[in-house]
Amino acid sequence: MTRDLIMELKDIQPSQLYISSQKLDKVLEWFNPSDYDSYDAIPIKKLNGKIIFIDGHTRAYAAYLKGIESIKVYYWEEEELSWDAYQICIDWCDSEGIKSIHDLKGRVINPEEYETLWNDRCRKMQKELGIY
Repeated sequence: MTRDLIMELKDIQPSQLYISSQKLDKVLEWFNPSDYDSYDAIPIKKLNGKIIFIDGHTRAYAAYLKGIESIKVYYWEEEELSWDAYQICIDWCDSEGIKSIHDLKGRVINPEEYETLWNDRCRKMQKELGIY
């Protein structure tokens, strides 16, 4: 069972290290985080004692840029995902000092860098885990 609720951004751990500038520009065109009915809730999950973003990092970061402190989320993600892979991503974030969406400031990068620095890294990790 999933439920929507409003949570403070500072209380949710990101599971990625970067934001794509291209995707952020597109989200900023339409996203109105102060109108909770205008967007789908962002999925979260409690993983090893932390509440983490499963997806929606760009929308969460856009909310932060617009001065919004809380966002609509739904819990708990019930889809069977590779939680081992998410834990590795959380470990990466911890090692880089990323504890909340605010910590992604300065980590908005162009699409080419995003592909190399984030997507390639994730694909390599997933291959090592036998996901792909």
